[in-house]
Amino acid sequence: MKKISAVLIGLYLVFLSFSGFAQTSQNQTFIAGDKSFLLNGKPYVIRAGELHFPRIPREYWDQRIKLCKAMGMNTICIYLFWNLHEQEQDVFDFSGQKDVAAFVKLVQDNGMYCIVRPGPYACAEWDMGGLPWWLLKKQDIQVRTAKDTFFMQRTAKYLKEVAKQLAPLQIQNGGNIIMVQVENEFAAFGNEQPYMEAVRDELRIAGFDKVQLFRCDWSSNFSKYELGGVATTLNFGAGSDIDKQFKTFQEKYPNSPLMCSEYWSGWFDHWGRPHETRSVSSFIGSLKDMLDRKISFSLYMAHGGTSFGQWGGANAPPYSAMATSYDYNAPIGEQGNTTEKFYAVRNLLKNYLQEGETLGEIPPAMPIIEIPDLS
Repeated sequence: MKKISAVLIGLYLVFLSFSGFAQTSQNQTFIAGDKSFLLNGKPYVIRAGELHFPRIPREYWDQRIKLCKAMGMNTICIYLFWNLHEQEQDVFDFSGQKDVAAFVKLVQDNGMYCIVRPGPYACAEWDMGGLPWWLLKKQDIQVRTAKDTFFMQRTAKYLKEVAKQLAPLQIQNGGNIIMVQVENEFAAFGNEQPYMEAVRDELRIAGFDKVQLFRCDWSSNFSKYELGGVATTLNFGAGSDIDKQFKTFQEKYPNSPLMCSEYWSGWFDHWGRPHETRSVSSFIGSLKDMLDRKISFSLYMAHGGTSFGQWGGANAPPYSAMATSYDYNAPIGEQGNTTEKFYAVRNLLKNYLQEGETLGEIPPAMPIIEIPDLS
């Protein structure tokens, strides 16, 4: 009887591992430790690829995630755009194409972690940087400041709605979300520390009370404010001198883990201007320098996709509208195709896999159609 019981217990444990129960252990941890990120107490280098689920038709979500894993990524980084989910004040929509929880779970199904960047401001060359149009109905509105009570109240309500969707998916709750960002590149806009502290606190109140929080800025401006209890990361692009980018940062935060939270693989396109590109050699060179130094990173973008409808933003001043294509000269092209840059990343990252990691198989290419000449 004891032998039979042992066999049954063994089979049950095997069943749990295949059913995904083993992945939903509530004993998982992820923190910014002493000079490195720690996953379950062990040093961990984040190799993330940024994907924006609204810029990818839902039918293609899984294929794009699999392509990122095939490049050697262990994490997917995402933005949420407030104005996509609350197009009408007090009417929130997280269904269908906007189902962020489904996307994050799909990332977990593919054996990857997730980094969430909910805003309230996102930028990302998205309409109004993700801020809802109806905020402007308040004629004296001030955005991205704690001085405007209405803006802060609406921000708090939005973050609570996001947390309803995603707080259960924090890694400490058995999900795969390892970090959540506080605002976005705020030092490029201002230096109001009370505002950043307020957004941080609202994220915690909303339900992101366990996950590691972080903020991102540039090496030239990250010192404009302090944000206690929040990891600091830097954004920069292909061809950067890695040691130079982190020099001042390491002087200020000698015990902090290093991360490039946006490693720009290319750039966005303006209407009426040539397509932006960045060479494979400069892109791979700086990426290898980070890997050799065990510096975490997120490719912005791993796959850009398309700003459908009228969701594309604009720069100002002077006014310059973004192109509908958000190809970004990324390793995965706008239609989900592999590129020279894709294979260069894959060939590099296969040499830097960590314990228990494997390089994903490249998924089959999506079928394409040919549109006949309409002239």
